[in-house]
Amino acid sequence: MSFGDKVLFFFSCLGAFNGLVLSVYFFFFTSKKHLSGYLLGALLLVLSIRIGKSVAYFFDYGLPKTYLQVGLTACFFIGPFLYFFIKAEMNQVRKLPGSWFRQLVLWFILVVVVGIIYPYQHYPVLWGQYFIPVIYLQWGVYVALSIFLLIPLLKKITGKLPVKPFEKWILVICIAVTILFVSYVWAYLNISRGSYINGALWFSLVIYLIVFTLLYRKKTSDLFSLTAQKYTDKKLDPDEVQLIISRLERVMKEKELFKNPNLKIHELAGELNVSGHQLSQLLNNNKQKNFTLFVNEYRIKEACNMLSGQNNLTIEAIGDEVGFNSRSTFFASFKKIKGVTPSVYQQQNSPDL
Repeated sequence: MSFGDKVLFFFSCLGAFNGLVLSVYFFFFTSKKHLSGYLLGALLLVLSIRIGKSVAYFFDYGLPKTYLQVGLTACFFIGPFLYFFIKAEMNQVRKLPGSWFRQLVLWFILVVVVGIIYPYQHYPVLWGQYFIPVIYLQWGVYVALSIFLLIPLLKKITGKLPVKPFEKWILVICIAVTILFVSYVWAYLNISRGSYINGALWFSLVIYLIVFTLLYRKKTSDLFSLTAQKYTDKKLDPDEVQLIISRLERVMKEKELFKNPNLKIHELAGELNVSGHQLSQLLNNNKQKNFTLFVNEYRIKEACNMLSGQNNLTIEAIGDEVGFNSRSTFFASFKKIKGVTPSVYQQQNSPDL
């Protein structure tokens, strides 16, 4: 092995080793225990296993197929752990949902059963032609779903809106795993010679970046959404409250966010650069209403304008247009706020023809 190969081997292995150390850190030694921290630890663990296999195989093509099988099957969990980590952070999920647990169990059973029935050692052609493409396809699907989750964050960035530290943290991790995925697919397709080790080198670089962030930032509490919320939910003074209320009303009118049937409080809070908890408290203390009622009042007001005007839309279509995702919800909310049904309101307020 030449000196250059030794240096390459050292840095590649060091990344895999540090990834294992970091996974242990997120599992056991973080000051605040959150689901997203455990998911990040699990993500780093499977990434380290995959990278370790890549480094070993790159420098020793005679490596037993069992090691190759373990490294490849670890890829089956990279995508799910990335997706669940991002979703837990974006939606501030505290406990592992049953659907996520079932997915992980399903992939685990599949990996074990297939690995026992068709071990890589005895079926290398089958793995090369079918199993490995399926592994990368599954990984790619989860990467695509993860990117889709980040669309609101990307819109904030392109709109030059403030981005919180934990949002930057999520984005960096997603980009890193995406580039790693592209590196391995690139190597599998044999597009360029020597590209196989690029994934390991990229992973090492990202690990060093993470270590640097953890060691040299003044605080790391804001790198996870649930921990950061504790520090951002300070009491607002009256002047700040009035300013936020003014911005809230302007954003609702100008951007018509209420027309989004899936609008969540943290999305609206992000437009105002406050936490979802702060916005909820602000609405309850200053508007004497919860988030759902606040948004529905805007929807009903817009629906009233449409019902009173001349248009060819049905009442159900108007409900869809203003942001309600079902007819029953629209009618119930309208009756609660206006005291009459939409059809009665339309009869009472339609222009004379």
